[in-house]
Amino acid sequence: MDQTNIPTGSTPPGSKPEAKRYACAVTGRQLLKKNLVRLDDLRPTLADRIRADHAGLAEDALIDRTEVNRYRNRYVEEMLREEHGEFSELDRQVAESIANQDTIAENTEDDFLEHRTLGQRLSDRLASFGGSWPFLISFGAFLLVWMAISVAMGEQKSFDPYPFILLNLVLSCLAAVQAPIIMMSQKRQEAKDRLRSHNDYQVNLKAELEIRHLHEKLDHLITKQWQRLAEIQQIQLEIMQDSRRRT
Repeated sequence: MDQTNIPTGSTPPGSKPEAKRYACAVTGRQLLKKNLVRLDDLRPTLADRIRADHAGLAEDALIDRTEVNRYRNRYVEEMLREEHGEFSELDRQVAESIANQDTIAENTEDDFLEHRTLGQRLSDRLASFGGSWPFLISFGAFLLVWMAISVAMGEQKSFDPYPFILLNLVLSCLAAVQAPIIMMSQKRQEAKDRLRSHNDYQVNLKAELEIRHLHEKLDHLITKQWQRLAEIQQIQLEIMQDSRRRT
């Protein structure tokens, strides 16, 4: 087929037409409409924050979603600074998760267990076994067997005659070893609880901010809906008045 008769800039037959692009009112970049957001569709506080940096934006101005996320992050950061007086690393992670619409909840239990060393795993198991009924029962049985054998062998032949000095030494050594093991396990438990509390704080803070933003958005939508209903009612009244004048 001869291609010389196709006008310049026209779409060849059978090819898909190029999607129309629109300019971002903030950056001026040409983007697809699915990547843009109308300014009046944003909640009022966020829209006012954007207008503070770019005055004169129209209500139907189109803004890049990336810029909207950036301003959403800045708005949350400024709000947390104003309410808390500071902006910590946890607050920054929450602000970024809201802007990027990421999930911030995580299973800290699995993450903590995966990074344990062999010695830490061993100490956890020993601490867990040392605080259980099987340990108490087995150790009590060991003590009874030790003392029974010592008494049955007699004072002359026994390896640990009464008052069982060797047994007391074994118990002292066991207590001296068991206490640091339990302390190591408790320190890791505290670290795990600290990670869990940090994650709970982030989840609760994000939920509080999201609920607040949702209320603002609902109030904005309700206000716009009432304005549209009022306009429709006004148009209906004008139509009725025109029809009466004609009659």
